[in-house]
Amino acid sequence: MLYLNADNIKEVGVNWDKIVEVIRESVEMLSKNDYSQPVKPYLRYGAAKNRIIAMPAYVGGVTPWAGIKWIASFPDNIYQGKLRANSVTILNEHDSGIPRCVINTAAVSAIRTAAVSGLLLKEYLKGIATDKKLVVGINGFGPIGQTHLKMITAILGPALEKVLIHDLSPIEKSVIDAEIRDQVELVSSWEECYLNSDVFVTCTVSAAPYIDKAPKKGSLQLNVSLRDYTVEMKDHMDTIIVDNWEEVCRQNTDIENMHLQKGLKESDTLTIDQVLIGKGLGNRKSTDVVMFNPMGMAIFDIAVGGYYYAEALNRKIGHLLPD
Repeated sequence: MLYLNADNIKEVGVNWDKIVEVIRESVEMLSKNDYSQPVKPYLRYGAAKNRIIAMPAYVGGVTPWAGIKWIASFPDNIYQGKLRANSVTILNEHDSGIPRCVINTAAVSAIRTAAVSGLLLKEYLKGIATDKKLVVGINGFGPIGQTHLKMITAILGPALEKVLIHDLSPIEKSVIDAEIRDQVELVSSWEECYLNSDVFVTCTVSAAPYIDKAPKKGSLQLNVSLRDYTVEMKDHMDTIIVDNWEEVCRQNTDIENMHLQKGLKESDTLTIDQVLIGKGLGNRKSTDVVMFNPMGMAIFDIAVGGYYYAEALNRKIGHLLPD
């Protein structure tokens, strides 16, 4: 069995186009029903905000894998100089069940999260004029926010005008890659970040919603942290997308609260596979606001883990563990 640690993942690196394509192929397996993904259980103890989540899945296709991600989220870790989220992923051969790889996936989880956002960003761009320059806003600049900045930089390229970043904690510009630093503006409020952005990303650890103003017309709202929008914002969203309704409509998410308080129904939303396999977002009006709410699907973690395992084998990276 191969073990991949954080340094091994860093050595493999991130090819955003390839990893977004891994996500796209997994979405195709969703549409073909070539997957298995039980609703993930939450293990809670002590402080109510803390949780450890089991995420088992099988995803088919050309390189099928089964496996599980075991991810702990302890929001107050950030005040102790520790990562908020920590995880390991085990990959099992799909036809024998034999475990082949264990991965320290703290970084991979962030990469997967940003790659799913990247897939929606690419779909959103299909309805945007090719010469349009986009302003991106990122609220919350921990590991998830920083990884989103790298993804956005890679995918938008010359279409990126500038990035507005806000965080409640001071931001060291040294964590921002030198090639993008001149296009980054650190702003003093979430409102400044949000109201001026064509693409807005929530990457906070907020326990309660605070976004209570109408978004910019025609914008893409990537609600990655899931607990940032007040229920009234439902009325400002022309298209609401989820990765999986059953997963995201629980655990006090914005979608659950919009469902309970504003009557949002599953039929009012699109799933990620309906967007990609169906008519997509290309036919929307230029003023339509699109909101994506990804709870996090285990099939994406297993597929991205499989990608890193294959890359590690090709490059002879990692540590062999005795049986």
